[in-house]
Amino acid sequence: MTRPGFVLEVDDRTPPLLVHEGLGFRLEEFPLGTRVVYPPEPIPSLRDVDEAILDALLHPVDAEPLPTLLKPGMRLTIAFDDLSLPLPTMRAPDIRGRIIEHVLELAARAGVDDVELIAANALHRRMTEGELRHIVGERVFRSFFPQGALSNFDAEDRANLAHLGVTEKGEDVEISKRAAESDLLVYVNVNLVAMDGGHKSVGIGLASYRSLRHHHNARTMVHSRSFMDHEHSAMHSSAWRMGRLIKEHVKVFQIETTLDNNVFPRPYDFLMKREWEWSIRDQASMLAMRRGLALLPQKMRHRRFHDLRSAYGVTGVNAGEVEAVHERTLRKVHQQQRVEVDGQTDVAVFGVPYLGPYNVNSWMNPILATCMGLGYYFNSYLGRPVVRPGGVAILYHPLDEGFSTLHHPSYVDFYEEVLAESTDPAVIGEKFEQQFATDPWYIHLYRTSHAYHGVHPFYMWYWAAHAMDHLGDVIWVGADRAAAARLGFRAASTLRDALEIASSTVGTSPSITYLRNPPHLLADVR
Repeated sequence: MTRPGFVLEVDDRTPPLLVHEGLGFRLEEFPLGTRVVYPPEPIPSLRDVDEAILDALLHPVDAEPLPTLLKPGMRLTIAFDDLSLPLPTMRAPDIRGRIIEHVLELAARAGVDDVELIAANALHRRMTEGELRHIVGERVFRSFFPQGALSNFDAEDRANLAHLGVTEKGEDVEISKRAAESDLLVYVNVNLVAMDGGHKSVGIGLASYRSLRHHHNARTMVHSRSFMDHEHSAMHSSAWRMGRLIKEHVKVFQIETTLDNNVFPRPYDFLMKREWEWSIRDQASMLAMRRGLALLPQKMRHRRFHDLRSAYGVTGVNAGEVEAVHERTLRKVHQQQRVEVDGQTDVAVFGVPYLGPYNVNSWMNPILATCMGLGYYFNSYLGRPVVRPGGVAILYHPLDEGFSTLHHPSYVDFYEEVLAESTDPAVIGEKFEQQFATDPWYIHLYRTSHAYHGVHPFYMWYWAAHAMDHLGDVIWVGADRAAAARLGFRAASTLRDALEIASSTVGTSPSITYLRNPPHLLADVR
């Protein structure tokens, strides 16, 4: 039987606890009384995924069956989430590819000839041929990519964008022209966390900077409480307004999927277990891996982790009207990730691993580490943040200054020039965002190479704006001190040192909560 999330209080019998820190992990002795929040074990997955896909397409929620929507001579566009999900990458076959094949088979039976596939990467980097092939599968790739009918969305291709109008709040809605002018837009999603899916799919994944600027900004992010609760997120409120306007112009058939949290395959599976449950084999694997990683050069450690392919189980497939589908999706996500937590804490501790949505097959630089720790992990709550207002976040990560000049060229200038002047999200947005967003060289690299858009590092910094506004201090354990200072944070060598630094903010006997990620958990703080 699957066990739900678990909350442990550290006592003198508790073994050292595993903490992720970039391209490695450590075993940490936490103070007595520390509250440790563990994610639930994987929930049961679907026995027959293909049967579930077909059932969703033939019996959608609040929509006509897909075959009745497919007609000869129509224009069909299939959009899908890019490589930022899931994390780590899913072992082949990817669920998006399996769904796309079923949609294409139904379209072929209906005599639909005008079909295009678009990766909904918004201002993310263009995927490589190999990355596209992995998501859509070999058959679909060979059938569509050589003909130019499978592509990455280009948010800077002005001739192929369509402005659909303005919301009641004055927000421009501008998306892919191909998608906007299609008789049917099928969107294929992977919901790794509660933040994903819903109107965020089309309204953000296929949107231009002209649209994204309305909700990807410091003011909106500060008022998003939290990103994982769309009813209390200013960003989602904006995306939902835009999505409802899109619905007036575009017929969208949404397909959303959910996964279990079977993140680490063997021999890494001990990383998902609770430490006191490790077998002799698990302990041997852990020791061998720690020693091996310590001896490997950084590039080899990087490759070892990024080559992971996870054997996720598919826990749900739902199709039909966007909001009705997303309601079912959220129920399944909460079933897998939700953990009840009693009250807030003075200090929250997070381990920040090697991988985030924006460094797949790339390097996690200090800006992305900040986004992962203070953006994603801090905001992984329902109700209230785990840490109280004015409390302290302690994060584990080296904050290595290695930037990918291929994938993150504008990040280098953001780090060296923008953060050197200010770390205040509102200030840097007002002073520098337009310069980076419209820079011709960054736009050229985004459109022709594999670079994130020039404005992207600003979005990552805004992602942490709510945490920065809420917290009294942020301390990074094991971090490069110069890098931490550049980000406006403090560094410590050990947890004990970090708690001593934090004592000026929360006192000498603070309450401490450690959120044991990954796998992902969603703290429901009462």
